[in-house]
Amino acid sequence: MWKPLAKFVLKYRLVLILLVLSLTAWMGYFAKKAELSYEFSRALPKSDAIYKANESFKKMFGDDGNLLVVGVQDEHFFKIDKFAAYQKLVKKLKGTPCVEDVLSVSNAVILEKDPDQEKFNSRKIFSESYTNDDSLQNDVMVFKNQPFYNSMLYNSGSNAYLTAVKVNKDSINSPIRVRIAKDISAAIDEYKKTTKQEVYISGLPWIRTVVAERIKSEMRLFLVASLVLSILILFLFFRSISTTLISLGIVLISVVFTLASIYLCGYKITLLTALLPSLVVVIGIPNCIYFINKYHTSYLNSKETDPLLRKNQALVDMVSKMGVVTLFCNITAAIGFAVFALTKSEILKEFGVVSGISIMVIFMVSFLLLPSVLSYLPAPRKSQLKYLENKWIGSFLNKVEYWVFGHKKWILVVTGLVSIVSIMGVFKLKTEAFIVDDLPKTDKVFTDLKFFEKHFKGVMPLEILIDTKKRRGIKGNKALKLFNKVDSFSMFIAERKEMNRPLSISEGLKFATQAFNDNDSTAYHMPGEFESAFLLDYLNVKKDSGSEGNFAKMMNSFVDTSKRYVRLSVSMADIGTEKLPIVLKEIEKKSKEYFDTSYNVSLTGTSITFLEGSKFIIKGLKESIVWAFLLIAVCMLYLFRSLRVLVCSLLPNLIPLLTTAGIMGWAGVPLKPSTVIVFSIALGIAIDITIRFLVNYRQVLPENGNDVKKSVSATVQQTGLSIIYTSLVLTAGFIVFCASSFGGIFALGWLTSVTLFVATITNLLFLPVLLIVFTSAKK
Repeated sequence: MWKPLAKFVLKYRLVLILLVLSLTAWMGYFAKKAELSYEFSRALPKSDAIYKANESFKKMFGDDGNLLVVGVQDEHFFKIDKFAAYQKLVKKLKGTPCVEDVLSVSNAVILEKDPDQEKFNSRKIFSESYTNDDSLQNDVMVFKNQPFYNSMLYNSGSNAYLTAVKVNKDSINSPIRVRIAKDISAAIDEYKKTTKQEVYISGLPWIRTVVAERIKSEMRLFLVASLVLSILILFLFFRSISTTLISLGIVLISVVFTLASIYLCGYKITLLTALLPSLVVVIGIPNCIYFINKYHTSYLNSKETDPLLRKNQALVDMVSKMGVVTLFCNITAAIGFAVFALTKSEILKEFGVVSGISIMVIFMVSFLLLPSVLSYLPAPRKSQLKYLENKWIGSFLNKVEYWVFGHKKWILVVTGLVSIVSIMGVFKLKTEAFIVDDLPKTDKVFTDLKFFEKHFKGVMPLEILIDTKKRRGIKGNKALKLFNKVDSFSMFIAERKEMNRPLSISEGLKFATQAFNDNDSTAYHMPGEFESAFLLDYLNVKKDSGSEGNFAKMMNSFVDTSKRYVRLSVSMADIGTEKLPIVLKEIEKKSKEYFDTSYNVSLTGTSITFLEGSKFIIKGLKESIVWAFLLIAVCMLYLFRSLRVLVCSLLPNLIPLLTTAGIMGWAGVPLKPSTVIVFSIALGIAIDITIRFLVNYRQVLPENGNDVKKSVSATVQQTGLSIIYTSLVLTAGFIVFCASSFGGIFALGWLTSVTLFVATITNLLFLPVLLIVFTSAKK
């Protein structure tokens, strides 16, 4: 089958070259349309109950992830010049396009009752400007006399102040967010220049924008770095500019197809799919190395005297011998990636689909272009074939043979000990992830988030929804009883070290009660029966007329329009997926003490969906590893038609995965979406080495009279060179990712490199020993 295919490719080489180039130009048109995703990729499927609950909450109360916060810490904050600069900053923030509202110290309001109209009027506490310090300090006293703002807009114990900026939810999920971030940064930079004061920025919109922009810049960096590294290794390997350029052209064409596939599949570039162009380069180069290495070996060993016939025979030999090997290598690699498409997580599905397509495109492009282009080039010169007689690698392979045949027991014992130590490390593995997990601890985004966690207990949104189970269930005296329960529940939450005081209707009522009692700070409490009789008139909620007082809008943001649901909005710290379930369980348990079975209390919001999404992804990734292992096993069984060889092929690839898991356990690297993905990818790539080794072993076995030892020795010598070079390319390619500022990509880089390094050793030492031990009794 493969010889006729090789002759077909060589016969129609010009047509095939033009066809591939035309398709590349066409796909390049679509590749340009691939857009960057400005949303947090959805981990939970739309059918998931938690996802549905969060979407239902958003329909009632709006998105909880469109608020960013700006913070300062200054004991001289209320000096005239500094406060004037702060007021100017707030005005600029409010005037920024797509910013809907700004809540800050400078525009904080106080409620004043109007007995004649029986309503509250809101008045700004601070004036637009101040000419003397006394008037400013008087207003500061009024502001600090309002307990409602304490811990929300300022921390009285640490002189930290917070400004909340609400951004339009549609703009925050579009490319406009970059311009918004730049405008906000410009206003903050001016404030910093004026006051010489450090400013802290956080919140989901800010984190998303920073992450998206870094993805964009790192995508280019990794692609360039992987290309430069590949060019360098290829040139050092083949010592040929033409061969290097052919290989480079093949991987670049594959990159174009990858970007086009993202667009044509209806996806956008995410943190994961942004890695694919670089991964295509890393995976595509070994294809070129194996093909060209076989071409050069066949040319060198050919007995033809005519250079043209010798070259054509070598090209046919290259395709016929390496076609099936490379096909199955690419299939197993594609399986390692494509199994992610079997999960229900959207971000993993997208990565699995596009990566699977891309890897098979690599095979097709290299299979069609390499022999076609090489046929037009002159026969390889002696200088280009020198690498086949590399003395250093030859000496290394001789030592490999010496260990394989002379120290089989030591290899088996050491492998067993490494496996035992690795298994011990596996039991130390923990599963934990954080919302800003992928950012280094020294990154400003991370340190700014920690500032808000220290002074305001965090900025991550958690929403608590209390369902009265019937329409208009919040009215009359029953409503006041419910609000008192909400207040008691809120006080319990506020006492937790990882959660700030919740914003709810009870806080609004206490704010109003203080205003009703002439803004006496001691009156900041839930209204009693006497106060509530008059207060309801002021709040304009006694009658269901549909009209609203000045304060009713704020009150209604915590009660839905059907008067069935009450909302508590909590800002909390990014405590991770290990602690968060414990905290949530305690809150749910406490809620049952305050709310009987006539109510239903549910927890939702970004923090909950993140927790469940991380669990969902990790579970899906674990399942994908199992699927990858099973599918690859089926491919190996089909290829070799032998259970003995199947066992010999799988064990050398299980040990690297086990070793990596053990290293993670001993090193304290937790299992999370960004680290679990390593195992399936590494399995799909590492198995290539095994396939190439075993295929060559089967090919030389008849040539050596079915002598196992001679065949193993010949295979080590024939495939060892290309295995070492491709392992170097793959390891170096993944090491590039260690330059990433994202912890997940960094982990992908070093963990995959470790796995591939161990896989190279096990395939050169452990696999030959297994072949000798398992098949020595049978020819």
